[in-house]
Amino acid sequence: MTTKQIDYCIELAHTLNFSRAAENLFVSQPTFSYQIRLLEEEIGFTVFERSGRGAVLTPAGAQFVSFLTGMREDLKRAIEQGQNFSARYRDSISLSLMVRQAVFFLPEAIRLFGLSHPEVQITPVFRYENGLDSFLRNEADVLFALREELRQTPGITIHPLFESRIYLIAERDDPLAEKDLLREEDLYGRTLMVGGGSPAALRAVQHRLLASGRIRYFNSPDHDTTLTNVAAGRGVCLAPGFLNDHSGQFAWIPFDCKERFSCVLCTHRNDLRPSLGAFIGLLQQLYRDAVAFPL
Repeated sequence: MTTKQIDYCIELAHTLNFSRAAENLFVSQPTFSYQIRLLEEEIGFTVFERSGRGAVLTPAGAQFVSFLTGMREDLKRAIEQGQNFSARYRDSISLSLMVRQAVFFLPEAIRLFGLSHPEVQITPVFRYENGLDSFLRNEADVLFALREELRQTPGITIHPLFESRIYLIAERDDPLAEKDLLREEDLYGRTLMVGGGSPAALRAVQHRLLASGRIRYFNSPDHDTTLTNVAAGRGVCLAPGFLNDHSGQFAWIPFDCKERFSCVLCTHRNDLRPSLGAFIGLLQQLYRDAVAFPL
């Protein structure tokens, strides 16, 4: 199946008229019809029922065209990115992370790295779930992760980035926002949002607080839903500092506990490119220089 045949099939599904579809794509109708027939012979089922009034999608054809349209958009983006890459870059480094704010200094690192390595493209890839599995399938060059998630993971090199503590997130006018450090007793009588795929260290703190029996809880499926509930006044939540986007919308108050998150970057052990090492080193230096930055 060629990209031209894919375009022909999608266009015919839109117009349901061979003559009009051929005209829209600037080809003769015999050529157009022949390519549609070749496509159907290759895939082994009929996409269009022909009639004197034009064409009608078969049930199998309707499903096929739906998937085909999505695939064509992905292919278009891949071609465009390839054209951009070939025009400016000789190498590429992709970094996988769950949310943009997880590596707060990434935009600055990309800017500075572009000054010293203009021939290397840095591409962020956002995967809220299954980031490690995707990285191990070589779908990214670098992975932002928590060290606790990487036990017994073969074939990787771990680069320490920063340590992150736990914060309580509340509305800015919440009385808790006036405190410099929060303790368990400060949350008595309050509602705590829990769940949402929390890391193990955070779950341990949540369970310890709820075991007191003096804190209500509300299950929330993910971090964005939790923040929406906090903004709606339905409760407060605990979160790792690396999720703070520093927008000022919420108050992030340090919580008094021993648990910390060791945030690292992972690379494939056999990837020894100097440009990759330089980029990792630049990110590490930015975090080392940000001594007073809340994490």
